[in-house]
Amino acid sequence: MSHVAILGAGVVGMTSAWYLRQAGFEVTVIDREPAAAMQTTFANGGQISVSHATPWANPDTPLKALKWLFREDAPLLFRLRSDKAQLKWALAFLQECSAARTDSNLVQMVHLGLYSRAALQALRADIDIQYDQQTRGIMHFYTAKAEFDAAMAPTQRMQELGCERHVIDINTAVSLEPALYPIAHKLIGATYTSQDESGNAHLFTQRLGERCIEAGVKFMYNTKVLGLNLDQDEGRTCPRIHSITIEPAGENAQSFTADSFVLALGSYSPILAKPLGINLPIFPAKGYSATYQINPRAPHLAPFVSLIDDEFKLVTSRLGDKFRVAGTAEFNGYNLELNPTRCAAITRRVQQLFPKGIIASSVEYWTGLRPMTPSNVPLIGRAHQGHVRHGSSHPRGQLDNLWLNTGHGTLGWTHACGSAKALSELMLGLTPKVDFDFVGL
Repeated sequence: MSHVAILGAGVVGMTSAWYLRQAGFEVTVIDREPAAAMQTTFANGGQISVSHATPWANPDTPLKALKWLFREDAPLLFRLRSDKAQLKWALAFLQECSAARTDSNLVQMVHLGLYSRAALQALRADIDIQYDQQTRGIMHFYTAKAEFDAAMAPTQRMQELGCERHVIDINTAVSLEPALYPIAHKLIGATYTSQDESGNAHLFTQRLGERCIEAGVKFMYNTKVLGLNLDQDEGRTCPRIHSITIEPAGENAQSFTADSFVLALGSYSPILAKPLGINLPIFPAKGYSATYQINPRAPHLAPFVSLIDDEFKLVTSRLGDKFRVAGTAEFNGYNLELNPTRCAAITRRVQQLFPKGIIASSVEYWTGLRPMTPSNVPLIGRAHQGHVRHGSSHPRGQLDNLWLNTGHGTLGWTHACGSAKALSELMLGLTPKVDFDFVGL
């Protein structure tokens, strides 16, 4: 039985572990945290949102980013730094903002999203996993006409690709989600995708981890991955990882061997890949979330339908008796400090929308690093040396046993099951039934 080591125990790493184990591999998961889903997956927006596929890199973004440059509470904020990696990433991001690239990237994300949502639904039915899921769809609502008008073309494009996102009028929006009634007079319009979902990604990942253990997956927590070690045999046609260097808590650095390795470390993936000559165009985008206790005296005034506030780049999900609001993106390197101004902006918007549905004083703020590629399209497939992007390959520099499942940006939870299922099939030598540009093929 071939042994696979998965580096990273977030939702992408854990789903990879599940599908690879189901495919017959021996699997070990390695993570520096004491448990699963303690970083980017910990308190994300909770949405399975195929309909949220419009890339951040689109023709409207450069002008918006300039307007937001000196706004501390801006939905998209670039911190100007003397950082070559950030500058290189920003230039690549600008290249992806053309209309043609935007459409191409949207197609990739919708295809993967539809495949992944179906995989999650099948998995849930198969193992009866519960994670505060809501299957009431996702609604984009608009309080600014310009944002509503800008959503029409992507909505139509998604429909053409099979995503059932439809424009609805205000009466229909309020009927679907009565918590919007108090602000109905402020709404310009909405779109609705009935098959999209929401749920607690942290809870899902930890419970799937329990199922993985039952299935025979091994876990090494509190263990840092320090490096990937290339086989120095020059007679090989393709480079190969012969081991990784790990550092378990309280112990010295040591080698760990496996037949194959899966890099699922999100924003930290480029750090491990770079010494091998693998350029992963991933830069951390700091996202924020706020979690509120739902008002027990008026629970109906907090939404059940998962919402997307496109004007403020926020998403909402009801998770049991909690209400999660997440979003925005701050490009500030690997900084994980909470910015009080950005936190306050989230609560201010929530109080404008649902003042009586939540207990504002109960708020718990969190921030995590989303692994963003310039195109917003994740990197899934066999690693190769040189510059990597979706669909890229390098026959001479292809690494025989290093696989990528990283760079999922804001849609890691949405794309996790599909990415992992496809990766398991690729590693079996099969062709996944999804039209997606995998790496290294």
